[in-house]
Amino acid sequence: MVTVPKLNYLMIDGHGDPNDSTMFQQAIEALFSVSYTMKFMLKKGEQQIDYGVMPLEGLWWTDDMNNFSMENKAAWKWTIMIMQPNFITSEIIEQAKELVARRKAIPMLNNLRLESMEEGPCAQLLHVGPYSAEVANILKLHAFIKDNGYKMHGKHREIYLNDMRRTAPEKLKTIIRQPITK
Repeated sequence: MVTVPKLNYLMIDGHGDPNDSTMFQQAIEALFSVSYTMKFMLKKGEQQIDYGVMPLEGLWWTDDMNNFSMENKAAWKWTIMIMQPNFITSEIIEQAKELVARRKAIPMLNNLRLESMEEGPCAQLLHVGPYSAEVANILKLHAFIKDNGYKMHGKHREIYLNDMRRTAPEKLKTIIRQPITK
């Protein structure tokens, strides 16, 4: 059980199966391009602020969560995001987007937005292994929520602690989080 305070995120919305969605890959490219550009802008800037870029996170849902299915990923909606320090402003993001756009055409660049979210009380666990094996742990988390007198509310969240391009599937670490209410 954790209580997640109000935090700021750079985010992009989309839909469809993340495994074969060009939109999903372009959203990730836009997020990391702008996040790392901001980091180095501020590190080399007047204030010389250095900070670590946070991991990729995802919210996953369907219009009717009773029909949410691992087998029908085409119906999924998602928000992919990266948490940002409190000193990141819309102006800094716009400057970074301009720098990124000068270097490379990134289709989802203008879909980025800065938004605050407060999840409040949540249940979460750490899943170690491939994303395709998360179902058992998600069901375990849902059972824990119910067994402790809570109800799920809000969107399923995953926080990806590794770079899937550089980590063996069996070593991937993912925080699986679900907001709850009494």
